[in-house]
Amino acid sequence: MFDIARQELITLRDWLRFAVSRFQEAGLFFGHGSAEAFDEAAYLCLHSLHLPPDHLDPFLDARLLPAEREKLAGILSRRIHERIPAPYLTHEAWLQGYRFYVDQRVIVPRSFLAPLILEHLQPWLADPEGVLRALDICTGSGCLAILLAEAFPNAEVDAVDLSSEALEVAGRNVAEYRLGDRLHLYEGDLFAPLGDATYDLIISNPPYVNSEAVAALPPEYRHEPALALGSGADGLDATRGILHDAVRHLNPGGLLAVEIGHNRQALEATFPHLDFAWPAIEGGEDTVFILTREQLELI
Repeated sequence: MFDIARQELITLRDWLRFAVSRFQEAGLFFGHGSAEAFDEAAYLCLHSLHLPPDHLDPFLDARLLPAEREKLAGILSRRIHERIPAPYLTHEAWLQGYRFYVDQRVIVPRSFLAPLILEHLQPWLADPEGVLRALDICTGSGCLAILLAEAFPNAEVDAVDLSSEALEVAGRNVAEYRLGDRLHLYEGDLFAPLGDATYDLIISNPPYVNSEAVAALPPEYRHEPALALGSGADGLDATRGILHDAVRHLNPGGLLAVEIGHNRQALEATFPHLDFAWPAIEGGEDTVFILTREQLELI
């Protein structure tokens, strides 16, 4: 079918229609930046043609050169037949308007923590300007650590990941945002490489998919590092480690914010004595909890 498309499809409108049809026919899963076939098809077409990602209409009736049609056929074919998430095909992902380089060494950036960070975790964080040291655990691509540095310009930011390959990607993103002077990357398991360092704010988007859900993930997710997805039978192994050790690394009045997916019920059953705060987040209610250092002392 792609051989015929190369010959018969002339305009961007033609290719966009073709892509949407083929995506829906193939039953692709969308969850790595796009929510539906049309949005993902438009993104891949515009990116491949080096066109602005938010200006589709002016180019819809533009006639494409043979080389451009060949490029579209190649990227759309890979999306359909290999089920590769779009950000791995374009090597970019967007989070709250920030662009990050990504490849298959890191999970595709997506986090309900991101808007909270840019809103200075209000109203839970009493003094945003007083955040002088911040930490991102399980940093992956470095996206949340970079948002921390952007949102808290007075802060030195540390970021930790168990994967040396992920840290290579994070290092590239840190360099692109020119934050190397105050954003520092560490390799290790959770707090292990940090010694006795303490922070005013700790955030984490750790692995949190339980073993049953990991087994049922769509093919697109199997291109992501398994280390960044699953976290034990109940999905809480990494979160338990963070909760048990965070108090030693938080300054008085410090704050911990962690994303845990759909594990609220399991978490509260495991720590019934903790009074978790659950921010109301559009599309992600009950996915992020917040605790103070003083609350963590009850563990």
